[in-house]
Amino acid sequence: MPELSLARARKIIKATLARGHDMGLKPLSVVVLDSGGHVTAFEREDGAAPGRFPIAHGKAYGSIMLGMAGRAQMARAEAQAYFMTAVNGAYGGQVVPVPGGILIRDKKGAVIGAIGVTGDTSDNDAEAGLAGIEAANLVGEA
Repeated sequence: MPELSLARARKIIKATLARGHDMGLKPLSVVVLDSGGHVTAFEREDGAAPGRFPIAHGKAYGSIMLGMAGRAQMARAEAQAYFMTAVNGAYGGQVVPVPGGILIRDKKGAVIGAIGVTGDTSDNDAEAGLAGIEAANLVGEA
């Protein structure tokens, strides 16, 4: 299975933060997880709330562990709240099922990781994250 290198994870974060600046977003926090759900890289911008890591992590973790991006998780939570409650129980409360959790795919479509972005609205977080993934020549699924 292809790996998501530290250099590529850092590129994703850098481009995500740049897009956030271009959009005039509040300070962002961004985490990149590998295909096993392990943290590859994390950055919290100056001025971002100190508790943003678990939110960013939860967005990415739910995406990678369920193979389902944040928007799909939110739709599932709205349609079947009991399912997402059970999932959160199974994963120790670590899943945050909202936009901003984005699957990272290689050009062949294989999932190689996920990104979690938090700090502004969930939709804005997702837009910034998608730009970061695209800048790394990968494909994002929000």
